[in-house]
Amino acid sequence: MDIGIISGVITMKTFEDAFGYSKLGDAKAVKLADANLSANIVSVMQAGAFAGALAANPIADKWGRKPGLLIAAVFAGIGGMMQAASSGNLGALYTGRLIEGLGLGAATMLTPTYISENAPRAVRGMLVGLYQLFETMGAMLAFWINYGALLNINGDGQWQVPLAMQCLPAVLLFGGMLFCNESPRWLARTDQWEKSTEVLSHVRKLPADHPYVQAEIVEMRRQLAEELASVNGGTSWWSLQKEMWTVAGNRKRAAISIFLMICQQMTGTNAVNYYAPTIFTDLGVTGNANSLFATGVYGIVKMVSCGLFLLFLADTLGRKKSFLWTGIAMGIAMFYLGFYVRFDPPKTGASVPPAGYVALVMVYLFAAFFQFGWGPVCWIYVSEIPTARLRSLNVSLAAATQWAFNLVVARSTPVMLDTVGSNGYGTYFIFGSFCFSMVVFALFFVPETKGISLERMDELFGVANFEDIEDVGTAARRASLDEKEADVHVERV
Repeated sequence: MDIGIISGVITMKTFEDAFGYSKLGDAKAVKLADANLSANIVSVMQAGAFAGALAANPIADKWGRKPGLLIAAVFAGIGGMMQAASSGNLGALYTGRLIEGLGLGAATMLTPTYISENAPRAVRGMLVGLYQLFETMGAMLAFWINYGALLNINGDGQWQVPLAMQCLPAVLLFGGMLFCNESPRWLARTDQWEKSTEVLSHVRKLPADHPYVQAEIVEMRRQLAEELASVNGGTSWWSLQKEMWTVAGNRKRAAISIFLMICQQMTGTNAVNYYAPTIFTDLGVTGNANSLFATGVYGIVKMVSCGLFLLFLADTLGRKKSFLWTGIAMGIAMFYLGFYVRFDPPKTGASVPPAGYVALVMVYLFAAFFQFGWGPVCWIYVSEIPTARLRSLNVSLAAATQWAFNLVVARSTPVMLDTVGSNGYGTYFIFGSFCFSMVVFALFFVPETKGISLERMDELFGVANFEDIEDVGTAARRASLDEKEADVHVERV
């Protein structure tokens, strides 16, 4: 929700007055100085999130996924309240955003990990993708909260109420996790096999002795045994690093995860998320209320697109194809925006030309394309390909990378929009070029993982051999056939 909240709050006049905007230099330097202040306010959260994503790994490995998510929720809630109570004190605002970032960074690492370790493989893509759906839903609600606050609240409450609303997801996460089980794969990794079987039986809604559950447990045992044998069973931080970077299949997975997250941020999605009101103004939408309204519509497009993808394509189209077609589509959208701003920019006081309306549509199409590929699929992919012992570390590195480049984008975008060509047209060309180049990466270096169990990812990446173990899907089909044969036998008798 922070992405949506802060993008609108930093454009509010009451917020600018409270935190000293337009008082940072002479008239000629004011615009750039204001852009730098906005970038600092936005990006300090990413710095905290980067640290939080890395810190969450040892917590999740030692105490479990569930305690880690509870701790993340506490940090995010405290940070949100500090921002709302900052009352024009820039230091308090920065501190609150840093603390909130620690919680958000931890949550981005732990949530997809937790879901992937609980989800059945047939719907794993959809379930992990729900993380992205609810993230876009939070951003969408945030955009409309900003719009409502601007129209209906006066004074400092206009920006304090939206900032305070950031605490709502943290409260919901904390309350919800109290009723959730621990990850069955973390329990298996810590040698709690009886409890792991019990939890797996519960989340699959099948008896513990059902062939599907038993086949999944056998795969988990084999995977852990193979992993321990590959590095002599070490469990220290250094042993895990050695296992990740010296075993070729693990190194490939770590590199793919890190590069996917770099690509995700370099699409330019968070440039639009954080500075959507500014971008819509640059495209000719006049008035702060109108730009916030356009931003709210942008949030709806993102949420609906993500929902459609998860319902119809996440576990049918596949990961690789989703990366390929959406990368091309996003690149086209970004280049159109760049050409429009370069050759037919909006003029103050003039109506928006037809090409300008197409540009607005392109922003919305860009959001939809992102949610059909590089948004949810990156999180699905990086949480499903690692080994059991390295999943937490792998997703932690991926999440930290995501936040590091999120920080780069957030810090540089407002300055780029002011300095990279007239009206910032070069900004769109830069992001569009990244979109096209990452299609090449996905085409040659990202193998398809749709329908493969978490344990058999080791087989896909050449780390283990499962030929002598019955596949989970085969076990489930065999159990179903056995039940049907039993029913037929009873009827004949």
